[in-house]
Amino acid sequence: MPPPADIVKVAIEWPGAFPKLMEIDQKKPLSAIIKEVCEGWNLPNPETFALQNADSTNFYITEKNRNNIKNGSILRLTTSAMAQQLHERIQSSSMDMKLDALKDLANSSRDITFAQEFINLDGISLLTQMVESGTDFGDLLSFTLTAFVELMDHGIVSWDTFSVAFIKKIASYVCKSAMDTAVLQRSLAILESMVLNSQDLYQKVAQEITIGQLIPHLQGTDQDIQTYTIAVINALFLKAPEEKRQEMAHILAQKQLRSIILSNVIRSNKPINDEMAHQLYVLQVLTFNLLEDRMMTKMDPQDQAQRDIIFELRRIAFDVECESNNSGSFEKRKSMYTRDYKKLGFINHVNPAVDFTQIPPGMLALDNMLYFARHHQDAYIRIVLENSSREDKHECPFGRSSIELTKMLCEILKVGELPSENCHDFHPMFFTHDRSFEEFFCICIQLLNKTWKEMRATSEDFNKVMQVVKEQITRALTIKPNSLDQFKSRLQNLSYTEILKLRQSERMNQEDFQSRPILELREKIQPEIMELIKQQRLNRLCEGTCFRKISSRRRQDKFWYCRLSPNHKVLHYGDLEESPQGEVPHDSLQDKLPVADIKAVVTGKDCPHMKEKGALKQNKELLELAFSVLYESDEYLNFIAPDKHEYCVWTDGLNALLGKEMTSEFTRSDMDTLLNMEMKLRLLDLENIQIPEVPPPIPKEPSNYDFVYDCN
Repeated sequence: MPPPADIVKVAIEWPGAFPKLMEIDQKKPLSAIIKEVCEGWNLPNPETFALQNADSTNFYITEKNRNNIKNGSILRLTTSAMAQQLHERIQSSSMDMKLDALKDLANSSRDITFAQEFINLDGISLLTQMVESGTDFGDLLSFTLTAFVELMDHGIVSWDTFSVAFIKKIASYVCKSAMDTAVLQRSLAILESMVLNSQDLYQKVAQEITIGQLIPHLQGTDQDIQTYTIAVINALFLKAPEEKRQEMAHILAQKQLRSIILSNVIRSNKPINDEMAHQLYVLQVLTFNLLEDRMMTKMDPQDQAQRDIIFELRRIAFDVECESNNSGSFEKRKSMYTRDYKKLGFINHVNPAVDFTQIPPGMLALDNMLYFARHHQDAYIRIVLENSSREDKHECPFGRSSIELTKMLCEILKVGELPSENCHDFHPMFFTHDRSFEEFFCICIQLLNKTWKEMRATSEDFNKVMQVVKEQITRALTIKPNSLDQFKSRLQNLSYTEILKLRQSERMNQEDFQSRPILELREKIQPEIMELIKQQRLNRLCEGTCFRKISSRRRQDKFWYCRLSPNHKVLHYGDLEESPQGEVPHDSLQDKLPVADIKAVVTGKDCPHMKEKGALKQNKELLELAFSVLYESDEYLNFIAPDKHEYCVWTDGLNALLGKEMTSEFTRSDMDTLLNMEMKLRLLDLENIQIPEVPPPIPKEPSNYDFVYDCN
């Protein structure tokens, strides 16, 4: 009979005594259980004792968490005044006693019950004073900072309560060139928490720490230190005012820092753990978020400086200088501008500045276009001239494409959104260039132009092209290319044709292919495919196969041939002196077996020639290739197929002749291949169309049929 649910069997330890096995009644008050335990060891004053887990957590047992005790748990009896004792011991003049006390404190501080009690004793202030005094170092300082971090993680004490002296001391540990690894790690963790939890502390920390002082910690080999360092950089970035962020971004974009992150972090021999991947993702997001201001800024059509950028695009594309106001009539100049802006692919040919009033992408799109025109001038001119000279309605509008592409890239990279807490999706290639987003755009606009030509698109297909380009980009990003060149190479392999192949392949595994209309279509097609396989099997039987003769004693190099007549009514067979080079004619085969006389087809061990005494010694492969045809009363025609394929062909064909199901593994494979191929062909015109679960309703009959043409 199982014990009651409220009874838990545990072991309880006490220093210097054998562990005690006992049953705890969860209905009893915890104080009564502790009293019972103390009485078992004759310990006075049970109210001064407590129970805690004896595992690595050392969590105290309280009325709130006592239900977490499981059968087989090991508990430890300890004094409930441990917080008071540790508070006194860490102030000991003996270094050894103090070190042991700090170790215990660092371990016990993870328990919120202990933490609350220690904090109530003003323990946080004691620890900060010990740090500020600067007398402790090495393990003493390491365990002091560890205990501090664990206590603060409970969120009981506000971060705003710490002095400038304490901040300076922690910052000094980070700035030192040679510092104990554990101390450095805890110091970085404290600085990150300070910055994230208090705007006032951000100001104080920012005065003590610069990115330049953090960079050396990225050059080491300790990934935990690197992770905490990037976390501090991210925290400073996140809390900085707008003007300060731009300054920090400029530092982060410098080749020296990017090279350090690439070589020492991303491309190091050590695999990147989840926390490091998350911090790199946060850094990537925060960097791209600096584009948000331009992304959400509309172009002012009356702003001459902004209009000059559009003039610059025209000048580079068509190698023209801006005409002075006196050169030609106003109407002539206006007509000339309109013609060129149309060639550039703007929606508004008269005043293209209006195209950039949409947010997002706002002015960011114009920035990208200008960057492309200046830094990839040959590609820019080729795209513009290539499309502006076409007269077949297949031109790709550069201006409109650039605006929509910029908007799409912002969506893919989530520009303007705060970093997700559990995301690790960073891309190494964005750390390889100081203008990575602009270079990303330059690669993608060339991809868009290439895909447009592959699809032979017109302006009506614009949205369809953008969907394909988005799929190409997202698929290329999934492999996490290490450089922009790798990303570009990956896109070369993702042509429009390849995307169609991938879509068709994936559609077969999507939920749509388990929907009722699709399943019904498969069921409808299946008999047609099975008939096709049947005809192929019978055709192969008509061609015939050469079989070896197997004696009961040993293998003989003698052959016989069997084939089905073209009318599928007779099996012709006969002996051969040697293996034939081609088909053997019916006339040369002496024996015949009418298909109508065949009673059954048996395989493997059920075959008579496999039941013979000598044949039982044959290997498993022979058994798998054996089959026999039963005719008349007890006559058999015995076969040993030359290989598995011929075995499946003949057993399928013979079963088909008898009107039975073809069950070989080759039939199943052929059915899957042919059925999937036929499904793809039939659904080819339904690309990107949602297939309904039920048929559409039949429309109502018209009120009259006057529209029907009378042939008479």
